[in-house]
Amino acid sequence: MKTAYIVKGYRTAVAKAPKGLFRFKRADELAAETIEYMMKELPDFDKKRIDDVIVGNAMPEGAQGLNMARLISLMGLKIEEVPGVTVNRFCSSGLETIGMAVAKIQSGMADCIIAGGAESMSSVPMTGFKPELNYDTVAAGHEEYYWGMGNTAEAVANEFNVSRKDQDEFALNSHLKALKAQAEGRFDSQIVPITVNQTYVDANGKK
Repeated sequence: MKTAYIVKGYRTAVAKAPKGLFRFKRADELAAETIEYMMKELPDFDKKRIDDVIVGNAMPEGAQGLNMARLISLMGLKIEEVPGVTVNRFCSSGLETIGMAVAKIQSGMADCIIAGGAESMSSVPMTGFKPELNYDTVAAGHEEYYWGMGNTAEAVANEFNVSRKDQDEFALNSHLKALKAQAEGRFDSQIVPITVNQTYVDANGKK
């Protein structure tokens, strides 16, 4: 069995939704610019060696619809030879693509894959644009099948006796660690610089 290695890894910064830093930026653009940056860091690498671009996305509709991974491949690599596939496993979509890439390489189905995730909660609302629940077959007696992560978290907290105080303390410490790491420049080599053009409407409704 082949051994898979992660040779490069980059990400954008994280911004708030829906009115945050990247509200004027599409998810496919963020991903494509990240790949562009990675390719500049590998100037001697033949992009045609890439077998696939696998992109995780939890809400593949609207600006994130169609086969977004294929569009990201076209925009980010600037060649047409590399395909793309979009994967939805909700919160673990990006992590799932890395697992899929590893499995393909280990099995001999591929040698080189770009894998990751791209999401903009400013582009698509949490439940999507038009949720259509299957009330007759799925929801009848199994309402929990449509639970969001908030409901799931409450169930887990009840089952394992995780208090709100414990959660708040963990969250605070996590943010403090992140701020300290940022101040120390620990993320500088990981985060890709992204250019954002902001568009506003004046009092007359003109851009």
